[in-house]
Amino acid sequence: MATNNLSTNQELIAKPSLPQYVFTEKLGSGTYATVFKAYRKCGEREVVAVKCVLKSSLNKASTENLLTEIELLKALKHEHIVILKDFQWDTNYIYLIMEYCSGGDLSRFIRSKRALPEHMVKRFLQQIASAMKFLWDNNVAHMDLKPQNILLTSESSPQIKLADFGFAKNLFDGDRVYVMRGSPLYMAPEIICRGVYDNRVDLWSIGVILYECLFGKAPFASKSFKELGEKIWDQKPIEIPPGFNISDNARDLILRLLQRVPARRITFEEFFAHPFVDMEHIPSKDSLPKAIALIDRAVKKDEEGDYKAAVKLYCEALDFFMPAIHYEKSLEKKKALRLKVKEYMDRAETLKQFMKKELHNPSTSPKPRADSLPKTPAGSSSPTAPSLTNQDSSPVANKCDSSPKTLLDRSTSCDISELKSLCSDSQELSAILKLVSAAEFEEQKEDFENCLHHYELALGGLLKLLPGEPKGRRKELLNSQATKWMEKAEKIKSYLDVRNLNTQDTSAQEELAETSYFNEWKQCCIQ
Repeated sequence: MATNNLSTNQELIAKPSLPQYVFTEKLGSGTYATVFKAYRKCGEREVVAVKCVLKSSLNKASTENLLTEIELLKALKHEHIVILKDFQWDTNYIYLIMEYCSGGDLSRFIRSKRALPEHMVKRFLQQIASAMKFLWDNNVAHMDLKPQNILLTSESSPQIKLADFGFAKNLFDGDRVYVMRGSPLYMAPEIICRGVYDNRVDLWSIGVILYECLFGKAPFASKSFKELGEKIWDQKPIEIPPGFNISDNARDLILRLLQRVPARRITFEEFFAHPFVDMEHIPSKDSLPKAIALIDRAVKKDEEGDYKAAVKLYCEALDFFMPAIHYEKSLEKKKALRLKVKEYMDRAETLKQFMKKELHNPSTSPKPRADSLPKTPAGSSSPTAPSLTNQDSSPVANKCDSSPKTLLDRSTSCDISELKSLCSDSQELSAILKLVSAAEFEEQKEDFENCLHHYELALGGLLKLLPGEPKGRRKELLNSQATKWMEKAEKIKSYLDVRNLNTQDTSAQEELAETSYFNEWKQCCIQ
């Protein structure tokens, strides 16, 4: 009978409404609140989400949660935290007028796609990490992180927004909580099984979200709370599902986040510094200025002929150019940026190839030309490398037996032949010369790792023997050749340092794949 009276009372309560807004579709509902899409009647037709909380449904705990949510959202202004624009109330409801995110929530998006590509997951995670860093700096724990509380700003190229701060709490170093908060599937083991915990529970929840994004399901999906508890406290380590190819960095982060014992779990400092999170390269307004600053330094090193440093700086700039391109909204500006980036990366590849050729023909390799490097993307002129014209590149000079290179080769060959003869009575020196011969053979095969290894072994042995070597022709030749071998080893080391550096801008392919992904998602939503 009491139930019927309660139901009748709820039916008598007026529907939520605000004089300044027109309510349209219902976006979702929970225990205490219903969220509607609405737009402002007067002035700019701003679209908002209005969270309507029925006063009569609130008990003491839920009232405190609501007040905390309002207080925190008023104070926490961040690009990846949903904006609280205003809050109002009438006889029956409290209204939270929020930023509208047209892409829905992350849970819906994952369900529609089953699993997300790693590059997309990484970008989402970077945005979550950016918001979490802001919360952490302000001593706030969210306490209810889950895909349903992570909103997408749009249905194409969305940004992440953390929402629903009803369970959030101000926590300071050493503070512990004794109240059950959060959603069971995303709750850290210490909440479920011990009831005592701190802000590290948010890291566990991020681990579960990351796992679900990459593999399409939560690691402890269960039919009952009891089964969930058993799975969470099973001694078996977390396993990566078979058939998924993820990077070592992604794997490492998942395993470190999903540590059942809080003391073994990755810390916030370690999480923010983790290479998969890579907060330094989050797409932002600062990405392009950082890329340009690195390009200026790269070009200066290029001018000076320090090609190893130049290549490294060009590639470091690329690591900022790609997020800058992702951050840029204008398709025209994106295209212009990509053209600039290609020119710089082509230059880096030219320098790499020059360093490789110089290993074989150091005296005649023509220096790479750099007559007119492009201006920086900001429009201001970047220093340009000087014109480095080809040296000794005449076909006649290269064929002539009396050219400097030919004479040098003959001299070197004679020195080595003489040295082999002079070292024939020493097993140690003969072994060193064999190592050098092996290094030279590997250099011709472009097996530069083993080549460097053999040069280093030869030089290490020679440096031990030279102090005891008596003065004379043999010591003179050994000193002379040691200097040449050291120079060769240094050049090989420099080339190996830059050989595998990435010079490919993959932002276009990633954005194309994501556009296709989101278009498919939109079609699924419409159907």
